[in-house]
Amino acid sequence: MEQSEATNRLESQSASAHDTQVTGAFSASPAAISPQSCSTCGASESLQNVPAVPIYALGKIEPRLPTPALEKEFAQVVGRDDAKGLTDAQVRQKILSDLHSRYLVRKMCWVLTIQGLDTYVLVPSDPVDFDLLVESIRPAPRPSDLDVVIGLKGPIAPPDMCNGLMVPVVAFDQIYSFDRDALMKSIPKPEKMTAKEFAPAAEELFDRILQMTDNAGAIDDHRALNYLAVRYHRVYAAVAEAFARNESLTAVDVHLSPLSGTRKILEVVFSFTQRTTDVVSKQFVRVDVTEEFPFLVTRLSPYYDR
Repeated sequence: MEQSEATNRLESQSASAHDTQVTGAFSASPAAISPQSCSTCGASESLQNVPAVPIYALGKIEPRLPTPALEKEFAQVVGRDDAKGLTDAQVRQKILSDLHSRYLVRKMCWVLTIQGLDTYVLVPSDPVDFDLLVESIRPAPRPSDLDVVIGLKGPIAPPDMCNGLMVPVVAFDQIYSFDRDALMKSIPKPEKMTAKEFAPAAEELFDRILQMTDNAGAIDDHRALNYLAVRYHRVYAAVAEAFARNESLTAVDVHLSPLSGTRKILEVVFSFTQRTTDVVSKQFVRVDVTEEFPFLVTRLSPYYDR
């Protein structure tokens, strides 16, 4: 009897450990992200208790099949489904959206690429959030597709997690998936300015933020800029208005605000240079980046060098 009870306890513990590994290889907290202990995780003890770094990244999410066995399983599921007339992308979206195939979603490797480079392996902080990954799959992918990932960056992924891909793991809390063109069209344009005049200005600022050197959304400066790019439309209007005044956007600088105390507040300063006189004018906005979710502290206003 004692041996039977011990066996039952051992089986229960093993099942619990397996469920934990499936729903997320890492547990997220404001302080750290630690790999769960298991015999097959492949994460060394040196990766445990790695301080978690908040990220606010703009890129593109790609689902991948990390093992040959999973590739074969996916092919068998596709073979059983009626996929006549569908593209490969449509088939993938259809299969992974089916609740009967949710086990494949949990087993797949989800990678966030930024500027075409594999940057993060994504895992949900809560197993319910696998739906956010599924929703990021487009039936007709386009180069303009973008995903915003908000979460906590932890240690480097173990080699067996994503077919040898060793990039940081991010336990995400929120994902926003959208089309770049739709984002540009949703930005309110200034009065007395046509959409044709406004669109190039908005696109130039957006591209400038995305293409900033090493903008992986993991340092406070980039988190603030990425937040403004998708959540504060007034900066686009400011650039468009500057172009209308025959001014160029010559710099976008980020520095710590004198208002910072117990909270980390950054000032994002936009510099505009008059094309004829070379006179420089500046506007700035304050963003609080203390925690995982940045937020606006003060709206866009004139900036004067101290």
